[in-house]
Amino acid sequence: MRHLLEVARALPFLVFLAVALSLVAGMHYYVWARLVRDPQLPQSAARIATGAIIALGLALPVTMAASRLYPGAVVRPAVWLAFIWLGVGFLLVAFLGIADAGRLTAFLLHKLRGDDAPDASRRVLLARSLAAGVGGVVAGLSALGVKSALGSVQIKELEIRLRGLPRELAGFRLVQISDVHIGPLLRRDWVGHVVDRIVELSPDLVAITGDLVDGRVHELEEHVEPFARLRPKHGIYFSTGNHEYYSGVEEWLAYLPSLGIRPLRNERVEIAPGLDLAGVEDPTGAPDMARALRGRDPSRALVLLAHQPRQFSEAVARGVSLTLSGHTHGGQIWPFSWLVALVQPYLAGLHRRGDSQLYVSRGTGFWGPPMRVFAPAEITLLKLQPA
Repeated sequence: MRHLLEVARALPFLVFLAVALSLVAGMHYYVWARLVRDPQLPQSAARIATGAIIALGLALPVTMAASRLYPGAVVRPAVWLAFIWLGVGFLLVAFLGIADAGRLTAFLLHKLRGDDAPDASRRVLLARSLAAGVGGVVAGLSALGVKSALGSVQIKELEIRLRGLPRELAGFRLVQISDVHIGPLLRRDWVGHVVDRIVELSPDLVAITGDLVDGRVHELEEHVEPFARLRPKHGIYFSTGNHEYYSGVEEWLAYLPSLGIRPLRNERVEIAPGLDLAGVEDPTGAPDMARALRGRDPSRALVLLAHQPRQFSEAVARGVSLTLSGHTHGGQIWPFSWLVALVQPYLAGLHRRGDSQLYVSRGTGFWGPPMRVFAPAEITLLKLQPA
């Protein structure tokens, strides 16, 4: 039975992997068509560019597999290269697609006016101009995106008013981090930087809303160890994200308490008189909000940790004061945020429905490409006040 449960949990990841590989293959063909075929590069240049695109297309699945089989430092440069290219490739597809939409609009307008179609030489000139223009824009955005992802993490402060919060807890400092994604790219030094920034905020409580790791305990335990330096007065709490279920969730839930991090697995705890904290599993697992909130006093302030913003609907129905989520990364790389908005009702920031509030973190780390374009990473300081 346990084996079947593990297979069922792995199935969404396998489906995701198949779709991702298909999209990667399509992305590379499209980039080749627009940057090599259409501009009619000289034969020698075309061969080099084609070989490079094929090699970069194969690099991502090969290096990801190699990083799991050989998790040492040997393959890390290749992993960095593959993921940086993934981000560059996505931006190329996005901006080439925007350019193609403009070309199609112009073509239809010419057709409606009865104009002659441009000759072959003009089409080649246009293809080369678009390739050069898009390439320049993407190069600039890629550089800025890498700098944003790997630079100092922003501190975002905001004041949240909670009904039921006692006056004695006014100014309670809750720090949220989310989607840290410690794994092939983000390691101990970077985690130490995040921990240092949290310590500077003197939090009363630290909440980690999922996707802390991308890898097994034996691969990453030295890289998550800096969290043991955190000593907030009211503790560190964790709710699972989807990536924990791809990384040996049971091992991580057993290991995290050794760092002083308490997982909340569909359960609730009293933080202080008049303030409760609850956590539910990610939908990839077995979320049970009814169990987490069973027997609670509705007059007390309640903060809920739920990885995905779509879990907010049930929180509203159950009268939760404040829900903290992540998962979206704020889109991470614009215009990918447009796609994220199709599957998640809230992308980032503070939202309200009736008496319930939701805060969606843009995430502290990144997943996949080490880039953040118009979606900077954050460590969130929430100052709680009585409503």
